[in-house]
Amino acid sequence: MMRISKIITISALLFATSTMVVAAELPLSMTELLNKVKAGRTADSQDNKKREQEFIKQKQQQERLIRETKAEIAALEQKAAAMEVKFNDNELIVEEKRKQRDERLGSLKELFGHLTSTAGELRGRFENSITTMQYPGRVKFLDSLIKKMNSSTDLPSMEDIEKVWFEMHREITESGRVVKFNAKVGVSGQQEVVRVGVFNMVSNGKYLEYKAETGALTILARQPDDYLEGATDLQKASSGVTPFGIDPTGPSGGSYLTALINTPTLVEKWHEGKLVGYIISGVAVFGILLSLWRFIILGGVSAKVRKQIKTDTLSDDNPLGRVLMAAESNTNADVETLELRLGEAILKERTAINSSLPLLKIISMVAPLLGLLGTVTGMILVFQAITIFGAGDPKRMAGGISGALVTTVLGLVVAIPILLLHTFLSGKAKSIMHVLEEQSAGILAERAERK
Repeated sequence: MMRISKIITISALLFATSTMVVAAELPLSMTELLNKVKAGRTADSQDNKKREQEFIKQKQQQERLIRETKAEIAALEQKAAAMEVKFNDNELIVEEKRKQRDERLGSLKELFGHLTSTAGELRGRFENSITTMQYPGRVKFLDSLIKKMNSSTDLPSMEDIEKVWFEMHREITESGRVVKFNAKVGVSGQQEVVRVGVFNMVSNGKYLEYKAETGALTILARQPDDYLEGATDLQKASSGVTPFGIDPTGPSGGSYLTALINTPTLVEKWHEGKLVGYIISGVAVFGILLSLWRFIILGGVSAKVRKQIKTDTLSDDNPLGRVLMAAESNTNADVETLELRLGEAILKERTAINSSLPLLKIISMVAPLLGLLGTVTGMILVFQAITIFGAGDPKRMAGGISGALVTTVLGLVVAIPILLLHTFLSGKAKSIMHVLEEQSAGILAERAERK
């Protein structure tokens, strides 16, 4: 109340101050001023009483809500106590019923255990089997059956148990049948599919792959070309025996077929050699072209030499003719001088005959070294990958090592034929040189006999 009186006093002072300001403009008497102050105090008193009544009313309402809440809490506590007693009674009843169920099940409980195990194995087999495309819904049935047998409130029916046996028997039967049915293949829509047991499926002469994760059929990215003709004949056949290549190693297309189609071709293996492999291939092409060129040159020289032997007319278009012409130009020389002149003529011809043969020998020696270089660099990359990612994936590591060894194979593949070509061309060049030396020795022997 004192606080309210202070507020009233301050209001009166403010009112008096404003009145004085107005009085400066409009002069008022003291009586009028007193009446105005009195009227203001009366209005403030009425407002204060009104607020006080509202505060009292709100307090009474809050006390009523508190009483109602306490009564509700008490009622809920009583209900919880009653439900707890009922829960304990139900626990005893459930335990007693469970014991009665176990006693009545007896040996059936062991049977249900075996049935659960069998259903689990069948589920895994059906999930990956290509027969699921033709008989859908089996996996969902087995899932519900396993859930039912693991439940403490539900039991499988005789129909469920008989259906497990039926599905098992049907899978065994379908493994020995070749059937045709329509199915969706990739994004091409429905088309005729031929299923060969539980091994492979083909359509339009192409082998198909069954993806168990999505339950979809797709055409294999790479086809086994050697067996496509049999796939086409099988789809066209209506009876009889048709040769067909199947993969017996797996129900979802087969691991053998997968390995077969994933085997890289010669071109893909060549690309695995990368830069060093390309260099070796370039060296090989150069060496083969050089060998062919020298083979043509030496073949022509050999033919001209044989022709020169058969005729007495000397010609300067072949080494033997040029050597014989050197002997004819020194008819008056002694044997020693003639021998030197013939040796000089043969030395001139040796360089042209043996031209490029040392280069072929170098190529045959450098190619394996380049292959070894590519292998070493490839192994370094493999070990770096092992250091970073670890050796947890043997397949990936084996693929890296295989790629690294490609250059060694390329080097040997290049070196062996180039070495054989070098040996062959060297023999051909030596045979020509042998003819020159033989004719030269014959001329010297004849000149010595004359003297």
